[in-house]
Amino acid sequence: MELSEQEVIRRESLQKMRDMGINPYPADEYVVTGYSTDIKSTFVDIEGDEAKGDEAKGWYTGKPVRIAGRLMSRRIMGKASFIELQDSKGRIQVYVSRDDIQAAVPEGETATTVEQQMYNVVFKKLLDIGDFIGIEGFTFRTQMGEISVHAQKLTVLAKSLRPLPIVKYKDGVAYDGFNDPEQRYRQRYVDLVVNEGVKDVFLKRATIIRTMRQVFDEAGYTEVETPMLQAIAGGASARPFITHHNALDVDMYMRIATELYLKRLIVGGFEGVYEIGRNFRNEGMDRTHNPEFTCMELYVQYKDYNWMMSFTEQLLEKIAIAVNGTTEVKIGDNIVDFKAPYRRLPILEAIQEKTGYDLSTMSEDEIRVVAKKYGVEDTDKMGKGKLIDEIFGETCEGTFIQPTFITDYPVEMSPLTKMHRSKPGLTERFELMVNGKELANAYSELNDPIDQYERFVEQMKLADKGDDEAMIIDHDFMRALEYGMPPTSGIGIGIDRLAIFMTGQPSIQDVLLFPTMKPEK
Repeated sequence: MELSEQEVIRRESLQKMRDMGINPYPADEYVVTGYSTDIKSTFVDIEGDEAKGDEAKGWYTGKPVRIAGRLMSRRIMGKASFIELQDSKGRIQVYVSRDDIQAAVPEGETATTVEQQMYNVVFKKLLDIGDFIGIEGFTFRTQMGEISVHAQKLTVLAKSLRPLPIVKYKDGVAYDGFNDPEQRYRQRYVDLVVNEGVKDVFLKRATIIRTMRQVFDEAGYTEVETPMLQAIAGGASARPFITHHNALDVDMYMRIATELYLKRLIVGGFEGVYEIGRNFRNEGMDRTHNPEFTCMELYVQYKDYNWMMSFTEQLLEKIAIAVNGTTEVKIGDNIVDFKAPYRRLPILEAIQEKTGYDLSTMSEDEIRVVAKKYGVEDTDKMGKGKLIDEIFGETCEGTFIQPTFITDYPVEMSPLTKMHRSKPGLTERFELMVNGKELANAYSELNDPIDQYERFVEQMKLADKGDDEAMIIDHDFMRALEYGMPPTSGIGIGIDRLAIFMTGQPSIQDVLLFPTMKPEK
């Protein structure tokens, strides 16, 4: 491996530390007593005995502290050095005095202990940007007014052998940044260190999932885990990944959805079950799709899609407030308000509203003509429902910016959904559109086993016509339905897309820590 000049210098510094008796990768626990943001946010300008009183609710001048983190900048100014330390919460300035360090060495003697070697480590520049260090000292405010830590002892915790990109900020603008998207996604560990705000996106993502779990748990629903390796890829219309199980000598599928297993649990007697986990679809990649993605699915007995719409509104409103402190979120150029209630609009009315065509009165061939007019390709392979779905996608989907429930889908495109109670040929299904994209998909679940079997047969006919996303019959699921499933409502919400919306990020790659990438050359 050919090393750069910087990498050679860092390895030389590493060896010098070892020659001095300093272990650059110690195994000892380093106990931290404070964090950068907490020290700065709770600092109180009082000194002496008064600092020990009740009014000192946080940090104050002279309070002992042990912090640890990465060295992100260093300025040596005569007998002093100023270090910027980045810990898990933020950054803080550290002041290192040469006099303090020299005082650790008895007069007339040379530095022999690790503690006494801090002078050489700091002032002979054996530390490099990116090194992990521990600082023991006390807090104070400098003459320039910056809350800082006065170092009395420094411990090398981990030596960095590869230089970090140096990002400089002026008036909120980053210069010389680590900005190339492909580099950022491949080397997320560097992206998180040097680019401000990246870590906050993933902390917000964690808040989304934590809030979702809290809402479900408080409602009395049970979190479960279902198989990721499945004998049949069911529960959605999607192309699966195929793998091989050596011990059983059978091909298996990475799951495309959790639906059919979760509904088996409703058959088994659970009131409500949910799963937050990975799904896998062997399809294209773009700014809103990744081959593996996180999805939440929830199923609750004795509910219908009308109840689920109301429940979903309340859920998303709580998530928005938990993540951003408000129901309004800026997504690109749009301000989206997640405050309930949301508009509810049947899909055929939405298409008529946008195109003027009333597809409810048309035959399949007439709908095919309309689809071709709007640029839908391979229409001969599609049934009536898929044609309607494609027309909606081409003419309507991108126009719904504010949260909108698109309801009452044709039966051909909803093989797991109950027939509508009052609209022949339609089903009790909704998709939630936000900022021009689908965020959620939900049904009044089909629990008639005879009807369900007939729907699966129709799906097989679509597969014979060339639809590679059509469902196949899951005979074990059919057996479960025949034992009886109570009236149930279910929903699936894409966590990655929800994270895009709630954090205002431009693409799915920006809310996945390690998105799928082409092999690195």
